[in-house]
Amino acid sequence: MSLVSQLWQQLTPYQQAKRWFVGFSGGMDSTVLLHLLVKLKQQYNLPEISAIYIHHGLQAVADSWPDHCQKTCDELAIPLIIIKVKVTKQASIEQAAREARYHAFSQIVQKDDILFTAQHQNDQAETLLFRLFRGTGVRGLTGIPKSRPLTTGTVVRPLLDIPYQTLKNYADVNHLQWIEDPSNTDTSFSRNYLRHQVIPVLQSYWPQAVNNITQTAKHLQEAQQLLNELAIQDLIVAQTTPLYPWLSIPNLRLEPLANLIWARQKNALAHWLAKYTLLPSTVHWQGWQDLLNAKESAKPIWQLQNAELHRTNERIWLLMDNWLNKPATTKQPISSEQEISLSNNGIVTIKGDLPNKPLFVSYRQGGEVLQLHNRGHRDLKKLFNEQAIPSFLRQRIPLLFDKQNRLIAVANFPQWRDKDIQQNFSFEWLPNNNLY
Repeated sequence: MSLVSQLWQQLTPYQQAKRWFVGFSGGMDSTVLLHLLVKLKQQYNLPEISAIYIHHGLQAVADSWPDHCQKTCDELAIPLIIIKVKVTKQASIEQAAREARYHAFSQIVQKDDILFTAQHQNDQAETLLFRLFRGTGVRGLTGIPKSRPLTTGTVVRPLLDIPYQTLKNYADVNHLQWIEDPSNTDTSFSRNYLRHQVIPVLQSYWPQAVNNITQTAKHLQEAQQLLNELAIQDLIVAQTTPLYPWLSIPNLRLEPLANLIWARQKNALAHWLAKYTLLPSTVHWQGWQDLLNAKESAKPIWQLQNAELHRTNERIWLLMDNWLNKPATTKQPISSEQEISLSNNGIVTIKGDLPNKPLFVSYRQGGEVLQLHNRGHRDLKKLFNEQAIPSFLRQRIPLLFDKQNRLIAVANFPQWRDKDIQQNFSFEWLPNNNLY
């Protein structure tokens, strides 16, 4: 089967997309992909095709590459979008460049758009070996997915089953011109070392090594699908009802998870966490064990990459973004019915008859007391304990004070207000739930 025919089979599910984009680096792989798509566009009624070149600026020699890409696209009558990005310095420059690249792609690719990238079979084999040597689990050994969401669009890799040599032969036969990135021969980069030093040795003994490695990735993808189904079943049992209608922080019941064997706990949690944060390394999973075994009174927290897992009220709660930052303690004055934006803490809305005195919104500092109707003076801490308010909420719930710093109302808890406040008064808080 010709390479054009193989590609056409991969494109069938995406022919009704709004637009097609090609991640075009000017290298051999993406040049072949772009050339193939243009050839198919001449034969079939396909969506509009554009190319995107991401200029990382990591090498001086790369400054001429946008001109090469523009020339190639002009010859193919394809629009080219050139985006300059800044790569942040971190341990892996490859990973940093990839993150910058896909962030830029996400600014262009919109709803119902497809972004085609040119990873091929050899890339898949390199990825599998790279992750294997790092000690990754089944999820990591599934390799590069053929497609995945990107904002509201989709990234598709239609050449993933095609060997590098097949693409190279096509490029030579069609006299294509491409960029040779000098960094691709630098074996100080892990992937280049695998590409130039490891895989050729494997192929000298096992000629089908690359194909067989990628077949293993497919087997592991099937295994991961089964693990995902098991995780979904376990998570259904651990589902919760909302603690409060205004609070939508992701949370699960602890007991059903704790009753699972260790491997199923990790599998269920990994499936749940993957939607929100980077998954912990093998060693880092000890944090879950510590959280599970801690006493409730210890208020245990598991620190994740960009999130925290809290345990309270027989639930686990995943806190992210603004929920990890304490709200500003600045006193915000209230003079009439109004909606107030709180720093790092959503908004509060005040309606009805306000007491005829200066008021302000702030937060708990300790020692607050409420004069309740028919209950007398009640310590706020004891009220929170009676209602089992989660500890991470206690410092965030907005409070209404008068100018004598006397507490007169607690947001979202109308039963906790000063005895002299009118019944038609409301003090509502909407947290930053939209972050999830």
